[in-house]
Amino acid sequence: MGSSRSNARIIRFAVFALILIGCGFILSRGSYYNADVNPGTNLQAKPASDGSIASGGEQNAGSVSGDSAAGNGGNVQAELQISNQNVPAAAKPKAEAGANKKDKVKATFVSLARNSDLNSLLGSIRQVEDRFNHKFNYDWVFLNDKPFSDEFKEVTSAVVSGTTKYGLIPEEQWSFPPWIDQEKAALTREQMKEKGIIYGDSKSYRHMCRYESGFFWRHELMMDYDYYWRVEPDIKIYCDIDYDVFKWMSDNNKAYGFTISLPEYKETIPTLWDVTKKFIKENPQHIAKNNMMEWISTDNGETYNGCHFWSNFEIASLKLWRSEAYKAYFETLDKNGGFFYERWGDAPVHSIAAALFLQKDQIHFFDDVGYYHVPFHNCPVSKETRLKNKCVCNPDEDFTWKGYSCTTKFYTVNNLPRPKGWENFT
Repeated sequence: MGSSRSNARIIRFAVFALILIGCGFILSRGSYYNADVNPGTNLQAKPASDGSIASGGEQNAGSVSGDSAAGNGGNVQAELQISNQNVPAAAKPKAEAGANKKDKVKATFVSLARNSDLNSLLGSIRQVEDRFNHKFNYDWVFLNDKPFSDEFKEVTSAVVSGTTKYGLIPEEQWSFPPWIDQEKAALTREQMKEKGIIYGDSKSYRHMCRYESGFFWRHELMMDYDYYWRVEPDIKIYCDIDYDVFKWMSDNNKAYGFTISLPEYKETIPTLWDVTKKFIKENPQHIAKNNMMEWISTDNGETYNGCHFWSNFEIASLKLWRSEAYKAYFETLDKNGGFFYERWGDAPVHSIAAALFLQKDQIHFFDDVGYYHVPFHNCPVSKETRLKNKCVCNPDEDFTWKGYSCTTKFYTVNNLPRPKGWENFT
């Protein structure tokens, strides 16, 4: 009899334990992985309102000019006045605070990628989704000079919480324009290779820099948006971002945001500033009165010090690039041929334009995000910020206050207060 009662108690205890384990498993799963509310896992082609294809389709941009997006042109400041009256619906409903449909702005992530980049890009997407986008569900645009594979679309759609869109880059935007002397360009690549200049002998790198400078913002898939966040393979986001960075940019009249800045390799841009100075002289109407010339030049514009925002991370207004000022500047650079006869990068091109065409206070340094792209780290040096945002980075590796960084100059030029203890991380 005693043995029977003992066995019964053991059985009841085992059943109770199994129930507890089952409850714990259900609670630990949460609702975030519920496929029924995740449009990113819908692998069927979905036509967007402008005829573009989302989550599975692919659209060729043709020769989109971008003129319609810029309106009638004129002063950059006027063109950057962004209306929030026609805010689109969120990619999907979310219960979290801050993900309200009415609070969202017209914004997207954008990644220029090849099919072979899939695995390295997935890590970047996971970082961004876990730290930010699972709360806000913004769209993600992928651009490629070759058609995306079904595998690329299927896998990326599964991990992005917003709507995914896949665009094909027109051949004329990823090739030598007709005015380029290709023999001269080939000699430049040969000479740069001999000098050991990084990417000096690469044709594809030059096409990428030209495309990022003058065309990604013209792609018809990007026409639905006012802001973008550029994401590249193999990056890391170190901190939780609990506020909507796009809405913050819009509400605070910011047009360009960065995390890392440094000098450009002078050997890649020997004549870039000469061409820029000529443009400034011939187009004074495009230069902002309270610009940031002091950040890119130490002699009032006579020479360029090379300081540029590292453009592998950009959160910016598309209206900056669609402005008459920037379109005229890019056309001047493009016709000069420096993307191919030298090795002009999109980072100095974007940075010079932002410094000249924007007011100082329209450029923002994100000191609370935490970012890594080989070989540089951005890690908040403020312990309070790191703890609040659950950052997983070593402030001793932060590049911001090192001697080679241009961000210290950014603080000085804009008269910004430096974080407490910054001097311990120089």
